[in-house]
Amino acid sequence: MLTENTITQKLLKTARWLAIITIIYNIAEGLISVFFGYQDDTLALFGFGVDSFVEVISGIGILHMVIRMKNSTVEQRDEFERTALRITGTAFYLLTAGLLAGSIINLINKTQPETTVPGLVISAISILTMYFLMRAKLKTGKKLNSEAIIADANCTKTCLYLSVVLLLASAGYEIFKIHYIDVAGSLGIAWFAFKEGRESFEKAKSKSLCCCGDHCSK
Repeated sequence: MLTENTITQKLLKTARWLAIITIIYNIAEGLISVFFGYQDDTLALFGFGVDSFVEVISGIGILHMVIRMKNSTVEQRDEFERTALRITGTAFYLLTAGLLAGSIINLINKTQPETTVPGLVISAISILTMYFLMRAKLKTGKKLNSEAIIADANCTKTCLYLSVVLLLASAGYEIFKIHYIDVAGSLGIAWFAFKEGRESFEKAKSKSLCCCGDHCSK
């Protein structure tokens, strides 16, 4: 018969693997998205890819937290995690500024993507992957009664929302071939990036494990 400690350790192992999968997936997604976004002049896809790289920094902070949980109960963020959050927040703000500038330039030059099919494929895969990760993290977090893992699961919703934005922008452009649609998609991603940046700094100011952003309370 499994002891409570054995069950807890198995759940923590699952949580670690989920964090690792999240990091690896975001690296792969970022590389592919940035490549096709740059190649096809798709600002929405390019911004989505950069966002994935920023999520890697956040993911490393979560992995670090889960590893700490193996040896003791984690009730507060440590300095490593708060530093990761500050770096993440700064990167999201820079991404927001870059997307806003890129959107203005594309509007002035009337730049149109060659195709948004890669965006359709990437966003569809991302929606499925983020939904799986969100559900798995939420299930694991509830079993462990861990606010940190539950908060991470809820915050994964943002990646899911971003994927939906990219899917709509990619599908809209592919159907209507209007360059404003790609710009609208990039502005949608910029809005989410700004919210994530603000939330990261809010978390970094406090050692509390609660997820303080609007989307995390849902």
